Amino acid sequence: MKTKEKFILNDHDKDGLDRRGFLECMAWAGTGMLWTVSGGLLGSSLLSSRASASEIAKGSFSFVQISDSHIGFNKEGINTDVAGTLKEAIARINALPEQPDFILHTGDLTHLADAEEFDTLDQLLKGLKTKQVFFVPGEHDVTGDNGKLYLDRFGKNSKGSGWYSFDQRGIHFIGLVNVMDIQQNGLGSLGQDQLAWLADDLKGRSSETPIVVFAHIPLWEVYPQWGWGTNDGAQALSYLKRFGSVTILNGHIHQTMKKVEGSVTFHTAMSTAFPQPEPGKAPKPGPMKIEAGKLRDHLGITDVNYLEGKNSLAIVDSTLI
Repeated sequence: MKTKEKFILNDHDKDGLDRRGFLECMAWAGTGMLWTVSGGLLGSSLLSSRASASEIAKGSFSFVQISDSHIGFNKEGINTDVAGTLKEAIARINALPEQPDFILHTGDLTHLADAEEFDTLDQLLKGLKTKQVFFVPGEHDVTGDNGKLYLDRFGKNSKGSGWYSFDQRGIHFIGLVNVMDIQQNGLGSLGQDQLAWLADDLKGRSSETPIVVFAHIPLWEVYPQWGWGTNDGAQALSYLKRFGSVTILNGHIHQTMKKVEGSVTFHTAMSTAFPQPEPGKAPKPGPMKIEAGKLRDHLGITDVNYLEGKNSLAIVDSTLI
């Protein structure tokens, strides 16, 4: 498979964000993707799925994103052991050449927001060498009880329906919730209360502060026809446009996709449970049947390294093969 390094410079609208130009880079072939962001430029190159220490940029600190574990899902021909594939993801994290400082889980921890499913997830995550895990909910985590069980288990000390922020070695992290009020067209929604909180949270912060935002549904319109986007995401992005380095991490679509708009870069992660079809290449989204023996080509984790003072992030997507 031939690859070439891609650099994207987008024309900007007056708001500093180009809504037209974007880069999509799908990792479907059992490979990892290393990419760096600096000054609004995205460079990417494919790696082996078992990236070596020399391939992963050593930084001031690192973290790993996992997403869409869907504990409780069980469907013949797709995945009858989502706990097993999550264990494989945990083993991949534990085998990294340097252990991450923390883990981000970007939602759909469970499939039906059942107490037993949350218990199973909690027990599985105890197998991580890295013990600090930050969460945001997916729509499957809030079904039936408006997120009460999720908040009791994984949203303590958060605000509203589960949003919060924290700082780590000069980077400001923001966990947003866009699954509590799914719109009629399936798009996510942040809501005015959370948007007001976000504006206040960013107020007074230097534009040189690197920002990492993580939420379940993409804040950008990946494919609105399938509800793959956030109805009021543009308003949230308008608050972020003054910052020189913004990285936005999402799940929900169960595949890697990258986009850059000015100083804002977007990354969606693979699931640890099952893949979904590429946008528009099926009648509707949903769990996708995979050729026998090929499931782990489509499941994976995301390893993120930050080099303090360089204003860049290096990200490696690794599949479970």
